[in-house]
Amino acid sequence: MKHWTTWAVAGFIAAAAFVPAQAAEITGAGSTFVYPILAKWADAYKKATGIGLNYQSIGSGGGIKQITNKTVTFGASDMPLTPEQVAKAGFVQFPVINGAVVPVVNLDGIKPGELTLDGPTLAKIYLGEIKTWNDPAIQKLNAGVKLPGSAIVVVHRSDGSGTTFIWTNYLSKVSSDWKSKVGVNTAVEWPVGIGAKGNEGVANNTTQAKGSIGYVEYAYAKQNKMTFAKMINHEGKTVSPTAESFIAAAAGAQWATAKDFFVILTDAPGDKSWPIAGSTFILMHAVPQDAADTASALKFFAWGYKNGKQMADDLDYVPMPDSVVALIEKTWKEQIKGSDGKPVY
Repeated sequence: MKHWTTWAVAGFIAAAAFVPAQAAEITGAGSTFVYPILAKWADAYKKATGIGLNYQSIGSGGGIKQITNKTVTFGASDMPLTPEQVAKAGFVQFPVINGAVVPVVNLDGIKPGELTLDGPTLAKIYLGEIKTWNDPAIQKLNAGVKLPGSAIVVVHRSDGSGTTFIWTNYLSKVSSDWKSKVGVNTAVEWPVGIGAKGNEGVANNTTQAKGSIGYVEYAYAKQNKMTFAKMINHEGKTVSPTAESFIAAAAGAQWATAKDFFVILTDAPGDKSWPIAGSTFILMHAVPQDAADTASALKFFAWGYKNGKQMADDLDYVPMPDSVVALIEKTWKEQIKGSDGKPVY
């Protein structure tokens, strides 16, 4: 699964890819951010247990809708629901993986990591205020880099997207104009640009359109050899999207004290922290329709936490620490119960 085209198709035919017709399967839908690692885990888990995963990579908004409608066993969202939203929906929420969103560009002569951007400049690009690549604001950050005078083609998500939530949450923290004019959500009224569906669609459009800029989960940039930009972080340090900078961004997360694991990792402090980091959260019903299906899904995630760390590392995701996994599994036992009141895990 090295190309966005494979992921785009596989996300919708996961049952065919991972699950023979006669085998049991786990159903889920949502985040495209998390799809590359879920696909890796699912393939290995199927070989180990005979149980497959049917996961629809349709965006966080779609995942929230499907779990709300009880058409899947779990939803996946990169936008954590607030404790009030979790309670109202009757959900249990927990993080499954940490990752990062990166700006990607298509500029002749510019190699991965040669361009540097900061939050305020990104906000102005996505507000349509910076229109060309040789704008003084971009030139100031890139002394010695030859930038073209061509127009910037802005690419953004068109669907309800947790990746967009992470992106707009970050921009709102670093730009008061962005916060007041556009704001934070899984879907926003974009001032400019071309919309594309999924991380796959943004990767595809950015790859095809000269002079473009987009944003994708790092695994998509890495696997497709896209040209990513460095970022200036909260401390004013220039950082590259690496496992080290993603780990640094996640290091200060206060999971133990966060109700319903409501933690947002954007604009994290620390000299080495990547500024546009985030987590994927799994949503399940506290009283599921089918306790056996929910137990099967929880066993899959427990297996992923324990056995999937190297696969996560290979894609530059950041696995959940063992101490956090212990908190998560404790939450499962305390909060997810069948209609008989007994824990399903």
